[in-house]
Amino acid sequence: MKVAIAGDHAGFEYKKVILRWLQEQNFETVDYGPYTTEAVDYPDTAHQLAISVESGQYEFGILICGSGNGVCMTANHHQGIRAGLVWNLEVAELIRQHNNANVICLPARFIDVELALECVKTFLKTEFEGGRHARRADKISC
Repeated sequence: MKVAIAGDHAGFEYKKVILRWLQEQNFETVDYGPYTTEAVDYPDTAHQLAISVESGQYEFGILICGSGNGVCMTANHHQGIRAGLVWNLEVAELIRQHNNANVICLPARFIDVELALECVKTFLKTEFEGGRHARRADKISC
């Protein structure tokens, strides 16, 4: 599985932990930054990730910022992206099962890193249910 990851300075430490886990599991990864805790503008990295997922270069994306909202809003401006803000395991599962999300967005200032990693694991292992959800998910893009 090919997974892209990015965020901003608020999500930098979480990104390091999650990226390390992805690599240990032999996922093919790309890291769009940031590469330090120095302040960056989240749209710069979120757009890069969204383009790579939208184009099919990567199957899934993981975005992390302080609230998770900025990266989520940015990614969802891309037609082929279905990004969801996740703060617990149930939501991580539901955005895949019901919404066919291809990007998970995590709020580093509101959940601990262990929960963030468990949300990523849940997101990546959960399949889209299709059926009635497919009809709805197909209506998401404008």
